[in-house]
Amino acid sequence: MSGDPRHQVPSAHINKNIKDIKLLISTTPTLDGAEIEENLGLVISEVILSPNAVKDMYTLVRDVVGGRTKGYEKDLVTAREIVLKELQEQAEQLGANAIIGLQMNYQTTGGSGTLFLIAARGTAVKLAR
Repeated sequence: MSGDPRHQVPSAHINKNIKDIKLLISTTPTLDGAEIEENLGLVISEVILSPNAVKDMYTLVRDVVGGRTKGYEKDLVTAREIVLKELQEQAEQLGANAIIGLQMNYQTTGGSGTLFLIAARGTAVKLAR
């Protein structure tokens, strides 16, 4: 693997716990022992979460008294799975069997920061078999 090893996750561990992901997804730009046969291009996905008012009030209380907000965490996991599934579908349409260089960004947006944006991008590639 290239780059700083402290910032790399072994490819085998990237999609271990993510539902319905069928192709290899890695944060690294290369894969040890794998030859990239063809670079098929960029794949991008964005998801915006809009939590409901009840959950917002609950989160406000939790922020004041401390603790984790399981509802938001669950929503973020779901949104991340949607983003990765969309990347996979785009990559498969291009004929890819892997996505390398995955980058995911999380940010808040909206008037009071109540919307969450999860954006991801990577490079769809065909690995030699």
